Amino acid sequence: MRLVLKPLFDAELPAGFEEIIRSKLMGREVKTGETVEIDLLGKPLTFKVVLSDPSPMKVSKNTRIEITRSEAREITLELGGDVREVLPFSKGLVIVLKNEVRIYNWSGQKLYSREFEELKEVRVAEGRVVIVHGDKVTVIEP
Repeated sequence: MRLVLKPLFDAELPAGFEEIIRSKLMGREVKTGETVEIDLLGKPLTFKVVLSDPSPMKVSKNTRIEITRSEAREITLELGGDVREVLPFSKGLVIVLKNEVRIYNWSGQKLYSREFEELKEVRVAEGRVVIVHGDKVTVIEP
């Protein structure tokens, strides 16, 4: 279990401060994207939960806590089927399911989706997606 927090205040945190945060958050449920507040010497300190793995999770003594000044961007796509292959390319991701090809941009927005009978192969070249199905080849330029 891992928790990455970004302070929403300007102050240098001493080494080992993660232990103080863990004790203050112990037993609380947190999830990625939310803000949490801990009280320290009567003053509230606010942190953004950059990553909670899993999300949501209940903070325990086994939770690894990390402090960061930057923020990682995370996108999870729920596809509703088993992924056969993922092909990253300059414009995003090509995701191949059993008989379906989907193209998403890097923000997770679906640009294209189609089912193909006799789907054989999918390749990416120069920003285009090439799909071999049956005795046909389809080229997509998202």
